[in-house]
Amino acid sequence: MDYMKRAIELAYKGAGFVSPNPMVGAVIVKNNKIIGEGYHKKYGDVHAEINAFNSSKEDVKGAEMYVTLEPCAHFGKTPPCAYEIIKKGIKKVYIGSLDPNPLVAGKGVEILKKAGIDVETNVLKEECENINPIFFKFIKTKMPYVMLKSATSLDGKIATYTGQSKWISNEKSRELSHKLRHQFKAIMVGINTVLLDNPSLTARIENGINPIKIIVDSNLKTPLSSKVLNTENSSVIILTISDDLEKISKLKEIGVEIIKTKNKNNKVDLNEAMFELGKKNIDSILLEGGGNLNFSMLEEKLVDKCLFFVAPKIIGGQNARTSVEGIGFKDIQTSITLKNLKYKNIENDLLIYGDVRK
Repeated sequence: MDYMKRAIELAYKGAGFVSPNPMVGAVIVKNNKIIGEGYHKKYGDVHAEINAFNSSKEDVKGAEMYVTLEPCAHFGKTPPCAYEIIKKGIKKVYIGSLDPNPLVAGKGVEILKKAGIDVETNVLKEECENINPIFFKFIKTKMPYVMLKSATSLDGKIATYTGQSKWISNEKSRELSHKLRHQFKAIMVGINTVLLDNPSLTARIENGINPIKIIVDSNLKTPLSSKVLNTENSSVIILTISDDLEKISKLKEIGVEIIKTKNKNNKVDLNEAMFELGKKNIDSILLEGGGNLNFSMLEEKLVDKCLFFVAPKIIGGQNARTSVEGIGFKDIQTSITLKNLKYKNIENDLLIYGDVRK
């Protein structure tokens, strides 16, 4: 099990770099010692198994391999890993989780077994599946995995009644927020966040990759001078129902992509928007919306996970903004419930996160 745990550690190193591929780690063991290890480093680059072979300190023939996800069996950006495992003479493969991709889905295991290689599946299955909730959802539904992230006071406020919001959470919490921006393919906000906060929505960490910025702006109110539209190395998509051809033309001139959806109660049809974003290979979205967008996404059952940084502050104010607003849910039974809850103390901020119970 220790070898698979090491493979899991390696897999997470690919976070933010491999989308829309899964994160995968691999370890090669011979005579009870690790002789090679690797992980999928970058989309389009060689897979974890090949990197493990390339790092091997000695002949891998007769060795065992621990890999977090079923080796691929199809030609994609790279050749199938299953055949390379056979070619190298690996005698046994321990697999964490099977690949839900229809192009693989058990075929990798089948190829290995037909070649006479001993295969053991579901090794630390839950831990290995937890590496790739984004990949597992996207490959099955073609819809982005959405994490709602918010920083609030103890009483649920995201700003004071005057609109001040910097800073509710502490510096360490904000560092983690920027790591999440790096790890997710896109970040989504509503037009009110753009108008009130004028954010840049970048991943301000070393070697961080800026997410694609998505603005839900039904009536195209986003100012052309907004920081979100004027940041280098950033792509911007605006979701709208507007027919304002002049504004659309000006936005397109500065490189903004416009996606127009059906009009749903004078707002963007969020379900259609998620489908269209999925077609663009956007497999994951970090939702940093205000209360109205957050509620709408929850109401439409488009949120998969919630993550709240709760600061030890009490702000108060009936007109102060909260993390989830909108009309609200009619009764407790129809409200959103989280499962698999986890908690972490971040220098007195409390991090609470869990999966949305569908």
